[in-house]
Amino acid sequence: MSKQTALEECVRASLTRYFEDLDGSAPHDMWDMVMHCVERPVLEVAMERAGGNQSRASEMLGITRNTLRKKLLAHNLQP
Repeated sequence: MSKQTALEECVRASLTRYFEDLDGSAPHDMWDMVMHCVERPVLEVAMERAGGNQSRASEMLGITRNTLRKKLLAHNLQP
């Protein structure tokens, strides 16, 4: 199993549990919820792997340094 497939399976399993927990209630703002939940740990890991260097982390993520800074602030990850 590839790393991408493993990640996709984790997301799929989490979403399955999410729907089970809803117990028939309608989901709301699923896209924003998932993106917010996924984005934070991605930012944290990238910053850890880059040793706190925003330029290296932004390269890893494929986003600009300014975009990274905005996302870090939005998730309260800015020191």
